[in-house]
Amino acid sequence: MDRDRAKVERRRALRTGRRQRVAGRDQSADAEGLADAAVEVAGGIGLGPGSVVLSYASMPGEPPTGRINSALVARGIRVLLPITEPDLDLDWHDAEDPLSTPLGRDAASTADLVLAPGLSVDPEGTRMGQGGGCYDRVLPRRRPGVRVLVVLHPGELLAEDDEPLPREPHDVAVDGVITAEGVRWLSGSG
Repeated sequence: MDRDRAKVERRRALRTGRRQRVAGRDQSADAEGLADAAVEVAGGIGLGPGSVVLSYASMPGEPPTGRINSALVARGIRVLLPITEPDLDLDWHDAEDPLSTPLGRDAASTADLVLAPGLSVDPEGTRMGQGGGCYDRVLPRRRPGVRVLVVLHPGELLAEDDEPLPREPHDVAVDGVITAEGVRWLSGSG
């Protein structure tokens, strides 16, 4: 099986697993757990008023990010949310801006932390997203040393003995995952 087909099949299996996993979860409790974990991470890496976090507005079935974003904003942290452009690159807007005024693609370079979506992450930090490549374009724009956490449901971080996710040369390794159960830093990142 060629690499592209293998990635398509892997995404299909991960999406199926996600649908099954989500069906048995308490989304309200997950939202609270995620918000608590995000606030703990922010404090642990020294983020406070004036800091910037790239986040996103979750879609149905994804781990809920609304309370994460609200909790960070309540602590004076500026949360930027993506605007997907026709070429699947991402512009950004301030979560507090009711007009969602675009700030430009380079707004990603202002981030002090990135909370990225994904379907799964392996122990080496390989992230599998939805397949559009949006974050493959964004992650190289962040400043050196800015950590990336992928927001997942519990159980979506692969175990050491699972088959690793396919990694392409353009894939940027992530630093960890955040779930309703807490944060897990990878490869000594935490």
